[in-house]
Parts: sequence; structure tokens; C-alpha cells
Amino acid sequence: MNEETVLKPEIAILGLGYVGLPLACMFAGKYRVTGLDINADRVDRLNQGIDTNGDLPEGTLDKALAGGLRCTSRLDDISGCNVYIVAVPTPVDDFNRPDLQPLISASREIGMVIKEGDTVIFESTVYPGATEEECVPVIEKTSGLTFNKDFFVGYSPERVNPGDLARPVNRICKIVSGSTPATTDFVESLYSSVLEAPVHRASSIKVAEAAKVLENTQRDVNIALMNEAAKLFNALGIDTNDVIEAAATKWNFQKLHPGLVGGHCIGVDPYYLIHKAHAHGVTPRLMTEARAINDSMSRYVAKRAADILTAAGKPEAEADILLLGFTFKENCRDTRNTKVIDIYRELLPDAASVDIFDPHVDSDTVKKAYGIDILTDENKISEKKYDLIIHSVCHSVFNDMNLRKYLREGGAIYDLKGTLDRSIVDQRL
Repeated sequence: MNEETVLKPEIAILGLGYVGLPLACMFAGKYRVTGLDINADRVDRLNQGIDTNGDLPEGTLDKALAGGLRCTSRLDDISGCNVYIVAVPTPVDDFNRPDLQPLISASREIGMVIKEGDTVIFESTVYPGATEEECVPVIEKTSGLTFNKDFFVGYSPERVNPGDLARPVNRICKIVSGSTPATTDFVESLYSSVLEAPVHRASSIKVAEAAKVLENTQRDVNIALMNEAAKLFNALGIDTNDVIEAAATKWNFQKLHPGLVGGHCIGVDPYYLIHKAHAHGVTPRLMTEARAINDSMSRYVAKRAADILTAAGKPEAEADILLLGFTFKENCRDTRNTKVIDIYRELLPDAASVDIFDPHVDSDTVKKAYGIDILTDENKISEKKYDLIIHSVCHSVFNDMNLRKYLREGGAIYDLKGTLDRSIVDQRL
């Protein structure tokens, strides 16, 4: 790093999604920031002050734009920057193998514009070693520069919580690391200058990478335990939530609940750790089984739904079913890797009809991503009655709805989240 970079950071954020945009707005309060995204339509909307993700506190984007944030889809527009922060998606492919193509593409683009003394900070979630083994060589090859001589690399794993406006990115503790001690100092100083939360220095980039995937893998394993327990307790005829409430009276019981595990973190990140384990001859039995259990819950829910209908004397082939919620978690618009689509696809071939209602999402976005029509207006679901309502996502708005008025006589409500008024619910997960 040269002295100019340390004194006057000019920041480029690559990727303006659920991670990159909050970062861009956070840094724009203090530094010159240019956000780069390959989606030109999203760039145009952001420059107009419109964030279709809806994941920023009101006024945040407008304030950042007024403070000098520029959004662009042109690579040349970030060539004058000296700090490049990468926040692109790191998904898995159809075989649940890490798909690093977005990350490799971003590294190649940085290689086209990076200069001597510049710093690249990766935030995208990866397996331990990916930053230095996969990304750095691409930057070196494209730029002709030498790692840790001409340019430097940091890693600070993304930490955002979609839908949680009370805990924005600047109030969440950040892990920082660097390819040299001086780089770690710089990354720590840069993030500390805009955060209202602590910064934790990791001992290496690999440690920081591993910490991120371990965070979500631990949650995946713990939720899998609750899902497996729920299947047992349902078979025994006892309520899982009652068991959890009783167990939670012990001080060291971790109070988690069963449910669907989707999204772009818990439902994806463990596969990165599993992949790296296999590459090093380690068989990650617990992680792999947890993924299998959690991925099986959509099929389990669909089977339970059929059992509920049978118990009510309603043939599934004649049943109209309503799924409440489509996002991967409550009170947000993010539908990436939602497991509600799996429930829908399990039920659709055997039911008379399956509707989905979610007032938080954009129906055109869902249509484009999943090829299905979704209801976003409550008036639309009042046009017919349902034999079964499945409470799939616990959006707060559902608690204020009179759900039983949408049921036919003998109809049932199946609450997957255990958050509805128990007096109106027929079955819980």
C-alpha cells in the first residue's frame, strides 16, 4: 500500500446487491465511493434513489447519493479508485458445488484497472483459501502486478441481516484480515472509521474465511437438530414448540426452532466448507447430514399437509391450498434460495390449486426468477376459500390478518413457524 491509499481512500464496491449496496452507503458517508454492478437497470434505479431490495433504512440511499455515491455499470468508472471491495454472490451449482464464476469475473475486472499500491478487500463468502488461491492469481495474471509487492489483499466477510432495519451493517461487528500486517492495519482502520460496532482482527485471511462459513454451518447443524426433533415429536403427538419452551428453562439450552432453511447464507455456505473438507480428505458427516435434513423439510411439510387434509376428510386432489410467505425469511423481500418454492412444487401436482401470498415481494421479480405467479394483494386471496393455509414465513403482517376467514368449513391452518396465535392454528411444525 502506498501512503496515498492510506490517507485518501477512493473506494469501488463491486456488486450492489444485499451486501454491496449497504456497504456503499456506509462508506459514502466519509469517502468517495463508486458502486459497480453488471445489472444496468438496477444501476439506473439506484441512481434515481430506488432500491427494489428494500433493505435500507428510509433515506439512507438518498443521503449516500447526495454525499457523492455514484453507481455505474461501466468498468472504466472505477479505474481511478485505489480500494476495491468485492461483494458479489458466491452461489452453488446444481450439484451443490461452489460456483466461483462471479468472484473470478470480479477479480478479472479488478485486474484490468488496479494500480501499484492499491488494495482489494473481498467480502464474498468463500471456503478457506479461495481468496489467495483463486482470486489473487487472476488479479496478478490480468494486471501483470505482483501480489504483496504491487497490490495487497484483505478479507472482511460480509455480515448483513436482510430485513433487520434495527441492525444495519454499520452496527454489526466486522472481522478483518490482510495479506500483510500493514494491510490488516489498513483494513481495520478503514472499517473502524465508518462502523459503530467493534472490529475483530483475524490472524490470517484463511481464518477470516473459515470463520464466516463456520458461523452459518453451526446454525445449519443446530437447526437440523431441531428439524429432526420436530419429526420425532410430531410422530409422538407432542408439540415441538412446547418442548422447546420447556427445555429453554435450562440456562445453557440454545433456543432454536425447526423450519425451512433457505437464503444465500445458511442454505449455501456449508457446501463451501463441505467442498473444502472433501478436497483435503476429510469426510464432514455431520455437516453433510445437516444439509440433507434441512433440504428435506419441504418434502416433509408437503407430506404433513396431505396428512392434515386426509384427517379433515378432504382429498388432496380436491384441495385448494394457500402458502403464506415466499421470501427466505421474515420481513424482507429477499427470495433467493427460498424453500417455499420447493413446498409449492411438491404440492402442485396433487392439489386442485396452490396459491402463494406475500405482500413483501415484487410479483414480476418472482415471475422472472421462478416462473410462477404470486399474489401480493390481500384482496386477491379473498376471492376464494381454501382448505389449507400453510404459514410458511412469519412476516409480521400475517399476525394482524384474520386468516380463518379465508378457510372453507373444515379447513385448517398449518403453522410452520409457531408464531401465529395458537388459538387459530390446527397444526404446528
